[in-house]
Amino acid sequence: QHYFIQSNLRHVTRCMLVRRLVPLATLNHSPPPLLFSHSMTSTVEGAKDAAARRAVLEHVQDGCALGVGSGSTVVYAVKHVEELVKSRGYRVTCVPTSFQATQLILAAGLHLSDLSQTPRLDVVIDGADECDMDLTLIKGGGGCQLQEKIVAACGDRMVVIADYRKKSNHLGEQWKKGIPVEVIPMAYVPVMEKMRGLGLDPVLRMAANKAGPVVTDNGNFVVDAKFGKPLDWDSLETKLCRMPGVVETGLFVGYASVAYFGMEDGSVSVVQK
Repeated sequence: QHYFIQSNLRHVTRCMLVRRLVPLATLNHSPPPLLFSHSMTSTVEGAKDAAARRAVLEHVQDGCALGVGSGSTVVYAVKHVEELVKSRGYRVTCVPTSFQATQLILAAGLHLSDLSQTPRLDVVIDGADECDMDLTLIKGGGGCQLQEKIVAACGDRMVVIADYRKKSNHLGEQWKKGIPVEVIPMAYVPVMEKMRGLGLDPVLRMAANKAGPVVTDNGNFVVDAKFGKPLDWDSLETKLCRMPGVVETGLFVGYASVAYFGMEDGSVSVVQK
């Protein structure tokens, strides 16, 4: 009898918890549709692949020195470079912009180098968080803006690859998270104060899977400087880089030569200077 009473109490308790934690409407109705469907994901990934494929086919030549950017679209670029190497026997020397890029190059069996051995690059292929019609970029959503800019500056031309969501008439139209700025850890508070003096709204980027802030491949912090309207990007970049403690910004002004955007319908839109 004692066991019977305990069992019933446990059953009643479980029912009470279910009623409290799960609304009745949830039990009686189908769950709401997912915000992002599988078809939307497939469209975006197909757009990335299309942009990367065209850029690689038009800019990667046999014997070239290639700067390999970072991010999700670059994954497709490395795949297509690997296909060229295997199908056509191309010799391509790859210089990475991040730990991620290094791993992609090695996994594809491509020739890995660095700027100490290959200081001049024929072409750099990289993604962007946003690109306007002047080919001014915001980069650094993945925290690799410093090495990406160093490598971009070593290239004869920089080729941007992205999906249709990254294409905009002016910066801030699509990307709402601000300009990533890499900062020496001890200086992030005074740097943020100076940013506010420029009318920016700085936020220290916090890590998702660790306690504390994001730490870059170079051991620095990232401050995302939000802005409310289009600005003079060249002037802003200069002002930011003059702040003691700022290592580099995610503003790329005058770097890109051409941008390939994979579109929703499978086509590729090209913007060039």
